Amino acid sequence: MTDRFSVTHLVLIPSYNTGPLLAKTVREVLQHWQPVWVVIDGSKDHSDSLLTPLQADYPDGLRVIRLEQNVGKGAAILEGIKCAQQEGYTHVLTMDADYQHPAESIESFMKSSNQRPEAMIFGEPLFDATAPAIRVQGRRISNGFANLETLGWGIQDSLFGMRVYPIRLLRQVMESTRWARRFDFEPEVAVRLAWLGVPVINLATPVRYLSKQEGGVSQFSYLRDNTLLTWMHMRLLLGFLLRLPLLLPHCIRSE
Repeated sequence: MTDRFSVTHLVLIPSYNTGPLLAKTVREVLQHWQPVWVVIDGSKDHSDSLLTPLQADYPDGLRVIRLEQNVGKGAAILEGIKCAQQEGYTHVLTMDADYQHPAESIESFMKSSNQRPEAMIFGEPLFDATAPAIRVQGRRISNGFANLETLGWGIQDSLFGMRVYPIRLLRQVMESTRWARRFDFEPEVAVRLAWLGVPVINLATPVRYLSKQEGGVSQFSYLRDNTLLTWMHMRLLLGFLLRLPLLLPHCIRSE
């Protein structure tokens, strides 16, 4: 469970209308790591009230930050890391609130980050039969663009949300752009951190997709979010071309 570097590393979970899965996710996470911060991103389903008993059970291990309006996943994470940095935390593990990411993997992520504090630790999803084929196939396009935009920096999955970031660098890249505030958060910050030369370590991580019968929820909209990703990669490709003279020498040195 939590060890000596819990004073520098915390788990941050943004949540928007996740329903009962939020409490189920947080309960499991608390058994593997503390502290845990949950950012309620303007939810209207009262799912944050389900955390009240957990706050009573873990008064020092669980904090809930409530945002009045829905601002998007990336923006919610930015609010969380600002508070975390003010309190002296240096690294944050982000994960989804919908029970997709395995809490039992948290310790291996944190240990990898402790060994390589300068690196970003990315989950590389291991899909099972529950994963929608269109989602699995579609993310390959985003992954291909991300590796083009970073000259093959080694980002195995640009969309998976279970990651450890150095807070200072994550905040730096987020405050350098008006984007990366919604579904475009993960791929955009991955590319921008690579542009800064931040090493990436990929950890194979199981992922589960719950059916509606099991209570599964998803805020993903195929039209809206794929349009957002397309626009994002157009911008990043332009940024990549402008940075190419600077990126090439760095990539040659890293080989």
